Amino acid sequence: MAIQMNIAITALLLLFTLIPIVECTDIDVVANFGAVADGQTDLSLPLMNAWKEACASPEPVNIVIPEGTYLLSEATLNGPCQAPISLQLQGTLMAPEDPTVFKEPTWVSISYVDSLTMFGGGVFDGQGATAWGQNDCSKNKNCVKLPINIRFHNVKNSLIQDITTKDSKQFHVNVLGCSNITFQSFTVSAPEESLNTDGIHIGRSDGVYILDSKIETGDDCVSLGDGSNNVKVQGVTCGPGHGISIGSLGKYKNEEPISGVFVTQCTLANTMNGVRIKTWPASQPGSATDIHFEDITMDNVGNPILVDQEYCPWNQCDLSVPSRVQLSKLSFKNIRGTSKTQIAVKLICSSGLPCDEVELADIDLTYNGPEGPAISQCSNVHPALSGVQNPAACSSQPTGEAAP
Repeated sequence: MAIQMNIAITALLLLFTLIPIVECTDIDVVANFGAVADGQTDLSLPLMNAWKEACASPEPVNIVIPEGTYLLSEATLNGPCQAPISLQLQGTLMAPEDPTVFKEPTWVSISYVDSLTMFGGGVFDGQGATAWGQNDCSKNKNCVKLPINIRFHNVKNSLIQDITTKDSKQFHVNVLGCSNITFQSFTVSAPEESLNTDGIHIGRSDGVYILDSKIETGDDCVSLGDGSNNVKVQGVTCGPGHGISIGSLGKYKNEEPISGVFVTQCTLANTMNGVRIKTWPASQPGSATDIHFEDITMDNVGNPILVDQEYCPWNQCDLSVPSRVQLSKLSFKNIRGTSKTQIAVKLICSSGLPCDEVELADIDLTYNGPEGPAISQCSNVHPALSGVQNPAACSSQPTGEAAP
C-alpha cells in the first residue's frame, strides 16, 4: 500500500505541475464588485456576486481578493460550476468575533465544486479567542456548535496552496465527502490554549493529500474520522497541538471503514501526543486498516506512539466492554526523537478484537525524566519487530489509562 500511495502522490504532483495553466479571466472583488478593504465593510455580498458570476461562466475564472483587511460575515460558495474556478486570496478575511452571530457552525463553506484552486498567500482569520472559553462540547452533548473556519464539502480535483487559517473558533478546516483534494504549503496558526481547534479534519473522503505544511493549534494537527481513505500526510510540521490522530472511532452507528493512510517525513514538536489511533470502548463495530507512520521526528512529544482502544475522555463510556473497532495492518517505522512521557510506545488494543498485523521497525525514542528511561507497553497485540527497538518493545505491563 505504501508503494501505491507514493505512486499516487507522485502522479498527483505531476498533474498539478505539468499540465499547462489554463487561461482564465480575472475578476476583482474591489474593482468589479465594490468591496472595501477597511476591516469594517462586509465582503459577503461582493464575494457572493463574484462567485455567482464566475461559477456561471463557461470559461475558467479567477476571483481576486486583493491585499488588505476585509470583514466577512459569512460565505456560502456552492457549485456545481460550469468550468474550473479559482480564488486568489491575497488579503486577510476576518470573521466576526462574536460567535452568537452565526446561524450555522460555519464561517466559509465551499460545496459541490470540481477543479477549484485556492491560492495567493492570504489569511482566513476566525478571531476565535473570545469563543474558546465557551467551547465545552467535549463534556456537554447539548453544547452550542461554534463555527468552523472553512468547510470543503463534496469538493474534488482541487488544490489549496499557500493559504493560512488562523484562530478558528472551532476546527480550522473540515473536509467531508471530498475526493482528490490537496493542501500544499498550507498553514494553520492558533495558540495551544485554543480548544477543539483541529487543524485539518477529514471524514468520508477519498484521496486527501496534506503536503509540506505547518500546523500549530490547540487540538489535533490532522485528524481522520470514519470513511477516510487514501490519505497522505507528508512533510508536515505539527506543534503545538495534540499530534496526528486517527479517530476517535466507534462512537456512532454506521461509521465507515478507514483504509490507506500514510503519514511520512513529519516533525512533531512539543505536542501532547505523537501519532495515535484512538477508538472508544463499548463501541459500535468498525475497522481501520492499512495505516502507516514512517520517518517521523519527535521533539519533546508526549506519548509519541499511541494506539488507544480504551479512549474514554471525561469518563463518558464503559471501560469494562472492549472496543469493537478492528485495527489491522498498522506499521510504525523509523520514528525517533525525544519523549516527554516515560511511556514512549503504548499499544493498547481491544481485548475483544486484538490488533492484527502490527509492525514496529527502527524505533529510537528517549526520555530523560526522573522515573527512569523510556518504556514500551503493549496489550492484546503481538507486533512484528525489526531494527532498533529503543525502548525495548512491549517490555512493560500497562498500568492506568492512556492519554486524553
